[in-house]
Amino acid sequence: MVVRQTMASHPATRGEANEALLWCIEQCHACAQACIACADACLAEPDVADLRRCIRLDLDCADICAAAGACATRSIGLNRGLIAELLNVCALVCRLCGDECERHAESHDHCRICAAACRRCAEACGEAIESLRR
Repeated sequence: MVVRQTMASHPATRGEANEALLWCIEQCHACAQACIACADACLAEPDVADLRRCIRLDLDCADICAAAGACATRSIGLNRGLIAELLNVCALVCRLCGDECERHAESHDHCRICAAACRRCAEACGEAIESLRR
C-alpha cells in the first residue's frame, strides 16, 4: 500500500502507476521476507544438513528479491531494459528457490509457504517485465 502511494506521488509519474510493476515490488519484498523466515526455520530443523541447499537458495533469493524490489522502486526515469533484466534474474532465482522449497514442502510448512511466495514473485516479475516492454 505504501509503495503505491509513494510511487503515485512521485513527480515523474503524474499520478499514473504501472500496476504490474507495483505488484512486482510488493511481491519482491514479500518473497524476501518469506525466504529469510524459511532459512531461519530451516536452521532450527533437526535435519538441517539436508536443508543446506534450501537455506542457501533462500538467502540468495532474499537478497536478490530485496535488491530487485528496491531498484524497481527507483525505476522511474531509469533504463527499462536494465530493470527488466534485474527482474528476469529475480524470477530465475525465485523459480530455483521455489523448486527447492517445494522438495521439502510436505515435511516443512515454512518451505511450503516460501515456495508459494517464490512462485508469486516469479509470476509478478514476468508480468512487470512485459509491462516495461510496452
